[in-house]
Amino acid sequence: MTHLWRRYLLWFANEHVNFRIPELESILSMYDIPLRWLEGPSALPYVIAELPSEESVKLLASRSVSLRCAVELWARAKTRDGLHEEMKAFPSERTSSYFSADKSFRVTVETFCKTISQKEKVEKIEEFSYLPIEGPVNLSDPDVILHLIEYYGMEPNNIPEKPYDLFFGRWVCDGSRDLICKLSLKKRRFIGNTSMDSQLSILMANQGKVMPGDLVLDPFVGTGSLLVAAGQFGGFVLGTDIDFLMLHGKTRPSRITQKKREVGESVKANMEQYSCLDKYLDVIVADCALPLWKSSLVLDAIITDPPYGIREAAERIGRAVKPGEEDVEYRISEEHILAGHVPSKVVYSLKQIFHDLLRFAADHLKLGGRLVFWIPIIRSEYQDGSEGDLPKHKCLTLVANSEQVLSAHSSRRLLTYEKTAEVGGSEDTCESGVEGGRFDNKAFRACYFNQLRQSDT
Repeated sequence: MTHLWRRYLLWFANEHVNFRIPELESILSMYDIPLRWLEGPSALPYVIAELPSEESVKLLASRSVSLRCAVELWARAKTRDGLHEEMKAFPSERTSSYFSADKSFRVTVETFCKTISQKEKVEKIEEFSYLPIEGPVNLSDPDVILHLIEYYGMEPNNIPEKPYDLFFGRWVCDGSRDLICKLSLKKRRFIGNTSMDSQLSILMANQGKVMPGDLVLDPFVGTGSLLVAAGQFGGFVLGTDIDFLMLHGKTRPSRITQKKREVGESVKANMEQYSCLDKYLDVIVADCALPLWKSSLVLDAIITDPPYGIREAAERIGRAVKPGEEDVEYRISEEHILAGHVPSKVVYSLKQIFHDLLRFAADHLKLGGRLVFWIPIIRSEYQDGSEGDLPKHKCLTLVANSEQVLSAHSSRRLLTYEKTAEVGGSEDTCESGVEGGRFDNKAFRACYFNQLRQSDT
């Protein structure tokens, strides 16, 4: 089949700006969709690109929660007169099939960063009266939707009289932003203090390139938000967590109006709530520092949010070691106390968490499989492009690094690694370009709360 490359306007939601392109590129890679940038990534809420078919655009939109809509772009100009001149010059053979008598239509007007009246919208629509449209108007369910978008910049307190840019074309499809509402934590049966926001969970699943039939693990599973998102895309999901009470739904409820946990609150109940129980394998109480898996385990994706020691403790099984004392493996020598034994725990340093996570991913991901996880950052200590300071492994390649700003002084970055080589021996080890403070729990907590107090004063 010959590809019919067309020009498309991809319009994004104006939130999580830093995640748009990594999500877009992940989906393109997932479905092997080629794309030619005409106006590529920038701070603007849109990009213009050529894609080989309308089916590829719809496939892209079927997964993206950053994308608001896709429009086949027929005309684009800086002025209203220029837009109409370009539209009049657009090849009629490209539009005639949409203007036939058997096709109903609707024209929609959208203004970015400016509100206009319905009367003004009608006036703008009437300016396109030269189009040879023969079909009837249908405002509720038309066969063809023509879309006019006027862009007035990004400053709501400094709106220009005339738009900076105008776009006109045929609406192709919307993105999958309805999935954000569907998986909203407000409606979720089982949540906790650190349950991941639904939109970010979906973004992480897309970054992990989760496809139907994939095996996906969350080693810090908590209440299972990331499993829910992966399960929505057809992945078979499983998780581990050291918190016995959390996995058994026995922790204190995080909702203010809820005094105690309801019967049946669990990760499994969440999966059942969203009709993906058939994708749920299980969750296991286990220490991420002591992997319980066979060496033959092969995963398609590892998607997780490790604890930072702020809202949830970062702990592993172990015993406190006095200065000069040797750190020996934690063992229970007497079998009769095993049944009721609660293992002691020690601080699981951020640096060690990331080291263990990357090493585990290198051992158990398939080639091309992805590891997606968050790291906390004190913004004054991190400079864009300083990827040498991030955790790394010789078998894993960093393919995306997106920031979510949490406050004036702190943020977290979503890192996506792809496995590009098999582990060949002891030389394939984890490395960290950071020594000391940045990935040290106590240093991070101290800096976080110190700057929080300074901002309050």
